[in-house]
Parts: sequence; structure tokens; C-alpha cells
Amino acid sequence: MAVREYVQVALLVLLVAALVAGGLALAFRRRRDPLERERLRRLNVNARGRLADGYIVEATADAIFFSYSVRGVAYTASQDVSSLRDLIPGRAERLIGPVTLKYLAANPANSIVVCETWTGIRSAPEAAADREPKA
Repeated sequence: MAVREYVQVALLVLLVAALVAGGLALAFRRRRDPLERERLRRLNVNARGRLADGYIVEATADAIFFSYSVRGVAYTASQDVSSLRDLIPGRAERLIGPVTLKYLAANPANSIVVCETWTGIRSAPEAAADREPKA
């Protein structure tokens, strides 16, 4: 074999080794926890999102359902807020009403009403039944 053939074989072996190493790294990489992926999505929408007005149509202890429109297209969305309960003011049923939300311009369906560092939920006036009696 000539020197040129040895170089070609060595380069081919290096290419195959690199492809195998890349495939193994891809196969064994640590996958993110779904809760962590959702947290990163919320923070991304908060950082890059545009503001819009919406309306909360239903709220439970674990989810907020809201509707809004962007460029004449109506959207209905929900957000899991089970990990953000301490950031939500008041009881869930008192949240129904206007809300400010953030959405990504490239995908307006990707929207949030609350995240770790921002909330678009407007404080509802406290009902008399919700107040603690004064002594």
C-alpha cells in the first residue's frame, strides 16, 4: 500500500469513529425532566414573548384556561400552574376575567399567563366572604 492509501484509510477510520462517538453521545445523553422542559419553555416565552390581552375563562387549582386573539386569529389555551401556585393571587375561581399574556410571535399558540419571574394575572378584588373577620 502506498502512503496515500494509508492516509485515506486512517481518515476513513477517524470519520467512522467520530460518527460512532456522536451516535453514542446522542443515544446516552441525559434527557430533561418534563417539568424542567416546561419551566424552560415558560422562561423562554417570558424573555422573548410579546404582550397581548386575553380573558381567563376558567381556573382551577392546577390549570388556567384562557382565550386571546393575535392578528385576527382566536386562540384558546391552558397553562398548568400546579408548580406556580404560590405566585397566583387569591383563589382560583376569583381569577376569571381579563388577563395579560405573553406569546411567541413565531408561534402565537405558545403562550403563558404566569411564570417564575412574571405574571399577567390581575388581582381581583377580594370578596367579603374571602376576608377574615376583624376582631
